[in-house]
Amino acid sequence: MDLYLDPALSSRRTAATPARDLSAFSRRQQEFVLHWGTVIANDNAELAYQFTAFAPEAMRHMDLEAVEIWLIYAMDLYDTKGQMPAIRAFQEVAEFAANMREKLAGLSLEDVSGVLEHFVCGLNGRPLRVDRADRAFTNTERIFLPGVVGRLPEKEQNFRLYKAMTVHQWAQNWYGTWRGGVLLEALDSGRVTDADLPVLHALETARLDARIAVDFPGLLRDLTSLRRSLDGADAPWEVLTAPLRKPGARLEESLNLAVKARGVKPPSCCYQGELMPDLVRAKLDERLALERDVFRIALAKLVGDRDGRLPDSEDAQEAEILPETRERFALRKRADPQMAEGFTYDLILDGQAVAPPEDVMGTVESIIQDLGEIPPDYLVAAGPGLYKRGLNRDGKDPESVWSGTYHEEGAFLYDEWDYSRRHHRKGWCVLREQDTQPGDLAFYDRVLGKYRGHIKSLRRTFEVLRGEDRMLKRRSFGEDIDIDALVEAYADVRSGLEMTDRLFTHMHRDERSIAVMFMVDMSGSTKGWINEAEREALVLLSESLETLGDRYAIYGFSGWTRKRCEVYRIKTFDEALDEGVKARICGIQPKDYTRMGAPIRHLTRMFRDVRARIKLLVTLSDGKPDDYDHQYRGVYGIEDTRQALFEARLEGVHAFCITIDEQGAEYLPHMYGAANYVVIDDVAKLPLKVSDIYRKLTT
Repeated sequence: MDLYLDPALSSRRTAATPARDLSAFSRRQQEFVLHWGTVIANDNAELAYQFTAFAPEAMRHMDLEAVEIWLIYAMDLYDTKGQMPAIRAFQEVAEFAANMREKLAGLSLEDVSGVLEHFVCGLNGRPLRVDRADRAFTNTERIFLPGVVGRLPEKEQNFRLYKAMTVHQWAQNWYGTWRGGVLLEALDSGRVTDADLPVLHALETARLDARIAVDFPGLLRDLTSLRRSLDGADAPWEVLTAPLRKPGARLEESLNLAVKARGVKPPSCCYQGELMPDLVRAKLDERLALERDVFRIALAKLVGDRDGRLPDSEDAQEAEILPETRERFALRKRADPQMAEGFTYDLILDGQAVAPPEDVMGTVESIIQDLGEIPPDYLVAAGPGLYKRGLNRDGKDPESVWSGTYHEEGAFLYDEWDYSRRHHRKGWCVLREQDTQPGDLAFYDRVLGKYRGHIKSLRRTFEVLRGEDRMLKRRSFGEDIDIDALVEAYADVRSGLEMTDRLFTHMHRDERSIAVMFMVDMSGSTKGWINEAEREALVLLSESLETLGDRYAIYGFSGWTRKRCEVYRIKTFDEALDEGVKARICGIQPKDYTRMGAPIRHLTRMFRDVRARIKLLVTLSDGKPDDYDHQYRGVYGIEDTRQALFEARLEGVHAFCITIDEQGAEYLPHMYGAANYVVIDDVAKLPLKVSDIYRKLTT
């Protein structure tokens, strides 16, 4: 104790008292306290003293598993709120232990949030992020759930309760609780009041349960079982809500019943959460304006593809919309049982049906989900002004935020894995996106000239890939005989078995559904020839991928301690390879250090909005994770990066690393896996190798 508590000790405060208290416990318990005291002292000596002083009391109330939960809870408070809240958590150990029975039987949202996000994504509708709050609610873009659920005696049962809460917040979006702003208008007009919201919510819960019963009968069994265990039945309420269980019941019926049922006490429901109209209103207004612009920009691109040029305005270069394109667009309603309303739209341009780009389809579905339709005023192409303004509405200069005190307003906060704690540090890293400063386009032209012959060869190779057919074997019909299947079928007949009819091969052309993001190391160690090789490699890749047609994005990354992690926009998925993108590739310059965990988590998060069968994250780097902060160097940084890559795999993102670090084979198998990296021994080979590696990865 004297060793790890030394910075917190004085002539009046010694390790004697905690040591004497700890001596009454077993060797295993003593080693547990000494181990965790050393781990905590690496962060804060005062917290290590507080933990050591109160650990004996904690072990008198709880077993070691519960004591570990207590100390991790206190350290999470230190990460997010500072030293004093963490000290109070250590000192209030008796209160924590009193609630420990629920906490041990309960389930932490941190442990299941990833599973719940994948689950809700599979239900339908827009992807919804799951975040922590004091109670369950949704703002229509995120689902907020309690940090711990422990109302039931077993973890599996509490997971079912978490799932039921998630389903009901999703159902508000999908089945129309917030659609078209009807509920918000009813509140604004005084048709219903804030006092009516509990009754209205209970009525909506009954209606949503009925919709879930039709579409997901297995989920209804869970909902019914949970209510039977935690809430009980309410026969009068069942009679009142009978009209809402009829097929096709809508929010309007719930509003009418809410007015009639004023004064009636609604029954409790363990999974319904709360309605938060003010939060929904703010998010809905923001999203509708954004998605309207995205939709209009997509229309402008369709017009540009049809006319051979992007639409322009003869009247003003700053025009937001082009009214002359309004007559060219129309919508045709089409039945679609996969949509909540049972229909979708075909888009008509100049009398012919056209398909919006794949990445815009999610926007179209989200607009229908919010409004129940595509409003007619949306059917006009964006003008030059909207293109210039883009979708960056805040107008803030990210660089100015770093001057003076560190501010986290508008930044992305990401957890970081602390391998010594075996837990995440909550909201530990502050990350911002910044634009790369354009460079001299002459570099791009020089690269095209330098590798002219190689680029022609790459384009021919990638052209073949674009039209590549795949042979499907063991088909019941096809163009040729499958010899392997025929031999097996003959053997089956000789042994008295029935002969299969799957004896043919069929050539099938697969549509490539690939989205790749290149994560480029912009740390200071890439200065000089390495930086030039990276830029040359990106030039060759960009030219090749334009031929292939795969969707791709390019981002750089760097950082300076946990408070200044940075991702640099070079090319987004939606951008064409125009002069601006080429200039940003030319402008890639070395920055600071190689803190990799936060950028990986950020780019993985960006992949959530991308619709593709294969999502690939390719890192171009010259060395292992590193930072000015000495704690991040070595094992800590490697383990955090490994955990970030594992989290990416859970999100369906495949990661691969291309490095010129000759020692890469010592740590990359641990981070990426044995087959997910390549070490290039000569930096001069990097530009030529990268395109070849990409071709092998995606075929």
